[in-house]
Amino acid sequence: MTLAYSQYMYNKPYGFDITDLNFDDVSNKLFCTFSELDEIDNLIDNIRSQYNVLYNKIFVLQIKNSDEYVCTYNIDYSNLNEIPENTILVHRKKETNTLYTINALNELIKKLNGGVVDVTYRINWMHYRNCILLTQHNELKQLNTKVYKIVEL
Repeated sequence: MTLAYSQYMYNKPYGFDITDLNFDDVSNKLFCTFSELDEIDNLIDNIRSQYNVLYNKIFVLQIKNSDEYVCTYNIDYSNLNEIPENTILVHRKKETNTLYTINALNELIKKLNGGVVDVTYRINWMHYRNCILLTQHNELKQLNTKVYKIVEL
């Protein structure tokens, strides 16, 4: 599937190589696939046909102030042969609906802690409610989101 992305789409390097995955732990990870609105239905159909989606739900989030959308979903790693195009692996802070990459978390801690990455640093997650934190070109990006729809599979 080839998509024409707007200038705001987050292209590599933000992804990961499938060889970097720890398959014993991947079922606890969340996949986040970027798309434009006119491609969402095709993307959902592709995800549904190619993967066993855990919890039978795909959350579609709109990135505020842009034409970007993301689908978030867990995939059963036993049938994972390749990572979907335009997809990143993220973690989620349930209480605030914050999605983040580990690199973004480290950059956020550095920003808040005087340039020092300290794994014991406590983040006030309420400041990052309903957003995706990621890095692009070694810069922290905060994409504010809202739920567009929830797809029950």
